[in-house]
Amino acid sequence: MSAETQSDGPGVLIPPRESSRTEQRNPRTADIDIVPTEEVLRLLNAEDATVAGEVARALPVLAQVVDKVVECVRAGGQVHYFGAGTSGRMAVLDAAEVVPTFGLDHGVFIAHHAGGDRALGTAVEDAEDDVSLGASDAATVSAADVAVGISASGRTPYVAGALSAARLAGAVTVLVSSNPAAPLAGLADYVVVADTGPEAIAGSTRLKAATAQKLLLNALSTAAMVRLGRTFSNLMVSLSGTNAKLRGRQLTILIEATGADEAVCRAQLARCGGDLRLALVCLLSGLEPEAAAKALGDSDGSVRSALADHVTPDRP
Repeated sequence: MSAETQSDGPGVLIPPRESSRTEQRNPRTADIDIVPTEEVLRLLNAEDATVAGEVARALPVLAQVVDKVVECVRAGGQVHYFGAGTSGRMAVLDAAEVVPTFGLDHGVFIAHHAGGDRALGTAVEDAEDDVSLGASDAATVSAADVAVGISASGRTPYVAGALSAARLAGAVTVLVSSNPAAPLAGLADYVVVADTGPEAIAGSTRLKAATAQKLLLNALSTAAMVRLGRTFSNLMVSLSGTNAKLRGRQLTILIEATGADEAVCRAQLARCGGDLRLALVCLLSGLEPEAAAKALGDSDGSVRSALADHVTPDRP
């Protein structure tokens, strides 16, 4: 073994710790502790304003990842997120919100956070250093899956263990990082880098790096759901009506998509058991619910595809 590397388990080599750009001092905020409060906020805001541009540079690679995720989900696979600390919390947030927003089944997007549920509200700092914990959390990953490791520095041992195990299982592996020289890049088939640079407070990657992670994960899951036909135009037609607010939103979406009045839309939703996509196909095609359900089934749940052969010229 080279003196420049250390082993943290079978097949996992973690390079020695080096200061990534996310951990360097930021000359633009050197006086942040002596300026007035509003200026502190302006300095933070100015740094935040740079994030979207860096995320935009990562989109070509992210598009490839989205296509792999779409293939995976269509084939019945799972998308696993792995992260520690703030990175893990971003992963948990995205995986949780895909379900109600797009009507996705639980267990398709799965977030693994170093330290488990306890680490969501309380920092469990040593969990991120545990390579074997990452490998253990990735034990259920299969060759049908996509494994996404999230690490601002690109060297988190927990993520290294997870990506190593996922790669051995034959899964597609992805690293999301803010470090262009991420040491774990060699464990990933796709490396998505948003080079957010030094934080306003040195090393506090809960700031710009975490913002980039949220943007990237939101974009990944949302684009995948769009490609899987879980929107109609830019409307959330797969939305689950699990509470009063969401049921109201379903009704609003149905009115916007069809142009029908509220009473008609409300009645159709009730007739379709609260299934927004089914109600939408019925109203736009004139099909009865049973036939509309078959059309949706034949089109993998895509409203636009289901309508392709059933909308007459005088309908929208």
